[in-house]
Amino acid sequence: MESKILIAEDESKIRQLVASYLVREGFKVVEAEDGQQAVEQFDEHDDVVLVMLDVMMPKKDGFTACREIRSKSDVPILMLTARDNERDEVAGFHMGADEYIAKPFSPTILVTRIKNLLKRTAANDMSDVTVGGIQILYRERSILVDGQRIITTPKEFDLLYYLVKNANIVLTRDQIICTVWDMDYSGDDRTVDTHIKCLRAKLGKYAKCIVTVRKVGYKFEWLE
Repeated sequence: MESKILIAEDESKIRQLVASYLVREGFKVVEAEDGQQAVEQFDEHDDVVLVMLDVMMPKKDGFTACREIRSKSDVPILMLTARDNERDEVAGFHMGADEYIAKPFSPTILVTRIKNLLKRTAANDMSDVTVGGIQILYRERSILVDGQRIITTPKEFDLLYYLVKNANIVLTRDQIICTVWDMDYSGDDRTVDTHIKCLRAKLGKYAKCIVTVRKVGYKFEWLE
């Protein structure tokens, strides 16, 4: 049975381009040209496995549509936007989005992100996780340290989540980049070191849990 994806995008050329790539990869596609139609199409098709929402749409914007869909379903939601800034990303995550990609984007990379998101969902790799005094609430995109919420960037959140979910496992820089930054990252692996440094500064006494494995990468070390 083909997996069905709902695409909500008011620019028909972009919507049709994305749809063509997804169909080529074996997906079924349902299209919507505004936020209101997206919610209606989602209600009509109960077999949708993933929703793509453009942020800037008429009638209802992507954030509103995301909130309404999330209130009734745990379906993975990927947000598309031309506004590439962290404030919009955080707003989308707070509405219940699971992934975020900025325009302009490569359709090939978008399809890869969709496949990765579906894999994480199938593996239940989007659940909340608690290790000691660190609690990561995935849907809320929130991190609590000894009950106090800390402020992180979206990439810092994803990085810590990946490390904690793989506690006591050494992760190479390449593994971290492929998972946290996906295939659209063209920089070098020093950005991992920078993000690790920022995370340690925010984790207080738990900073020591992020261990550097020389010439390899990092691991989140937790021994009960």
